[in-house]
Amino acid sequence: VPQAFPLGSLHEPTGALMEPQPRPRSLAEGFLEEELRLNAELSQLQFSEPVGIIYNPVEYAWEPHRNYVTRYCQGPKQVLFLGMNPGPFGMAQTGVPFGEVSMVRDWLGIGGPVLTPPQEHPKRPVLGLECPQSEVRQNMGRDIKSELL
Repeated sequence: VPQAFPLGSLHEPTGALMEPQPRPRSLAEGFLEEELRLNAELSQLQFSEPVGIIYNPVEYAWEPHRNYVTRYCQGPKQVLFLGMNPGPFGMAQTGVPFGEVSMVRDWLGIGGPVLTPPQEHPKRPVLGLECPQSEVRQNMGRDIKSELL
């Protein structure tokens, strides 16, 4: 049983070893920080016609995106899917890369609020995880991903 006893005055040593050390970042935290840094740079880009509306799901669907990265960016992977154009019924709705709504919500179990983007095209509203439409081309991707995960 620990005993309490007076310690007297404590003189903390000075130097680099006693300074608060940063907590080691997880792979997911580092990835998310880099995404935010790159997003800040991308937000400075200016576009001319015919570009009128820009969807950036990493901003308005941040919670499901963060949940996905935190859950699945946990170490080395054998396969990395890259994309640059979020489909209107995939990542544009969910914030999850190649993330058709039903796959993200029901199969991966990813949730979180999806906000309304600053501008929406009338034919492409963001309904988030309640969007009833799906990306036709992503059904094939779902089959491939289910075999890999």
